[in-house]
Amino acid sequence: MKSIGDRIKQSRLALGLSQADAAKKLNISTPAFCKIETGQTDLNISRLLQISKTFKVSVSQLIDGKTVGAEPSAELAVLKKELIEKEEEINKLRKKVIDLYDKLGI
Repeated sequence: MKSIGDRIKQSRLALGLSQADAAKKLNISTPAFCKIETGQTDLNISRLLQISKTFKVSVSQLIDGKTVGAEPSAELAVLKKELIEKEEEINKLRKKVIDLYDKLGI
């Protein structure tokens, strides 16, 4: 079974890019990009989206290797919705922390 790093490498090679070229396009160091391809670095959503856009492949193709019929904009809309929900959750937790500090008089 191929990993995300393997699929990123495959996408990079399909574009004829070296690791250094790909790293430059992503505004990261070559060693950092190498760690992504070898799976030594966990990817966050924003980096995955950046790689997807740069290499002209869908996020789902990078994740599971399947090409889906969904429009990239539809996929992006789903990811944005999930991100907004997570940000709302974080804001609620921040408010709880602030309230606890207030109760403690700090």
